Amino acid sequence: MRRPLIAGNWKMNMTAESGAKLIEELKPLVKDANCDVALCVPAILIPAMTKAAEGSNIAIGAENVHWAESGAYTGEISCAQLNEYGVKYAIIGHSERRQYFGETDEGVNKRTLAALAHGITPIVCVGETLEEREGGVTEKVLYKQLKDGLANVEDVTKVVIAYEPVWAIGTGRTATDEQAQETIAYIRKTIGELFCPKCAQEVVIQYGGSMNAKNCKGLMAQPDIDGGLIGGASLKLDFATIVNYDK
Repeated sequence: MRRPLIAGNWKMNMTAESGAKLIEELKPLVKDANCDVALCVPAILIPAMTKAAEGSNIAIGAENVHWAESGAYTGEISCAQLNEYGVKYAIIGHSERRQYFGETDEGVNKRTLAALAHGITPIVCVGETLEEREGGVTEKVLYKQLKDGLANVEDVTKVVIAYEPVWAIGTGRTATDEQAQETIAYIRKTIGELFCPKCAQEVVIQYGGSMNAKNCKGLMAQPDIDGGLIGGASLKLDFATIVNYDK
């Protein structure tokens, strides 16, 4: 039985003070969650948020990670640096990283393999643009992202996949429950083909296209959706409503 994961992605938001305040307010609201709970925060906030989340069921994650152990990679952060603070998750290949910073499937793959080697669960993001969806190539795009991004992964059940229809991120547009289910079912089928059908049934696949307090119940009721990668709604107490989608 797959255990859902509701993970927040703070993006370039929050300060140490406002972040710690939100976590303190969230703690009692999410303590009885029937899913895993995580907040992926800006690198500079990881030490303070790790401290703020101590003693709770809120895991702290990173928004990105580099593949090298160390070296001349100005502005990047390594798995070893994340390990030092007990970081459990790392978002890899988010559409904003692909769009604004030129990240590729090859880079996603190198980051994913590095995270796995250091005991960090990668949340690997895949998804199509509006142009690709309207052009009828969604499945082709997703297949390439999964094949190239997960190349040489030995145990795919240790990877979380986040499906983020790029056209629905931060736009207020959301895929219908049925659209999200259909595409995530395709992702699960593809993982079955690339790895093994049994493995595919164990992989946690999130929906990451503007899931919020209003639409979370319908999305989470779909058989192949195992949680959400939450953007804007993770910056406020609405996040607790999403975490408690089944209550």
